[in-house]
Amino acid sequence: MNQRARIPGWLLFVIATAFALSSTLQAYWLDHLKHDAGMADELPHLLALNFLYWYIPALLAPVIMALATREQLRRQRWRVQVLVHIGGALAYSIVHTAAMMVLRAALLQQTGLPQNFPGWWNYTLMQYLTQLDWLLMTYLFLVGLAHALIYRRESEARALSSAQLETRLVEAQLQALQRQLHPHFLFNTLNTISGLIHTDPGAADTMIDRLGDLLRMTLHTSITQEVPLKDELDVLQKYLEIEQTRFGNRLRVSLHIQPETLDAQVPNLLLQPLVENAIRHGIAPNARAGWIEVHGNRDHDHLTLQIRDSGDGLPPDRLMALNRGVGLENTRARLEHLYPGEFQFTFSNLDRGFCVTVRIPFQVENIEQLAEEPIRAGAA
Repeated sequence: MNQRARIPGWLLFVIATAFALSSTLQAYWLDHLKHDAGMADELPHLLALNFLYWYIPALLAPVIMALATREQLRRQRWRVQVLVHIGGALAYSIVHTAAMMVLRAALLQQTGLPQNFPGWWNYTLMQYLTQLDWLLMTYLFLVGLAHALIYRRESEARALSSAQLETRLVEAQLQALQRQLHPHFLFNTLNTISGLIHTDPGAADTMIDRLGDLLRMTLHTSITQEVPLKDELDVLQKYLEIEQTRFGNRLRVSLHIQPETLDAQVPNLLLQPLVENAIRHGIAPNARAGWIEVHGNRDHDHLTLQIRDSGDGLPPDRLMALNRGVGLENTRARLEHLYPGEFQFTFSNLDRGFCVTVRIPFQVENIEQLAEEPIRAGAA
């Protein structure tokens, strides 16, 4: 029988001892009331009889419960199970009565047979019939307890399996969302390289090298849902190097990151699609030079990330149109999966430009490993 379907042996004997002491006290008290005098000379006999009475089911409980478990697991027809347990109950009652009679015979040899002793057969039969209902109830209780433990074990197993399946489903959904980001970025980059091949082969070659470096970094963490912010910034730096090859002096990038935020956990590839969106809408449409700023700050128990650009912004009725982009839809979905009800993902116009704000719980893998690192600032 599975370990989890058993009752510890020590617990069985603690329960049996408690019942034995309680039964002895009751029997001693009843004898005292019947005879108007103490029965101290028979107290050891009462203790012996009651301890044996309750220790027998304690000893046989593993066997009875194993039988019940085996028949339950076999999924036999109920008629077969009834017949098996009828036989088991009768066998238990006979074994219990036989053990009790051996002890009673030993005690009667010490005290002598009473004058009206009915004979050993009749005496044994009387004892058997007197205790039969209690013996059957004890057997049925143990069978029921075994079934209850089995159902509890199966219920816990189902709950665990359900939790594992739910976790796998969420992970699969997150990975599916994350994978949608890669083609979107790759197509844009490859289109840029294709355009530079004939006009600036050196720049195209540089972009290919940087793209290879970026792909190696992203593939290395492709199955990781969260990474330290410093690793996310390393990936972003590679991406920005590619974009600066494309835009040249038209693009200036600054990173303003508080040192204590560098070990904070963030969704893998969170910043790249947001910065890509800022470049596409805030830098690319304009002939003038522009800038991108990435800010990272700790606000008590939250991490706030902002991507600001020097674009023209959007009218209020078009702010929510950003959610229609593949990248932004996936970003919101990933945030919802990772931090349900605990994140903010908002857009706003600046006096000169546009801002995307992400606010998530501040979490680190090991807070004791936080180290003071220099602020990542300056031109990318």
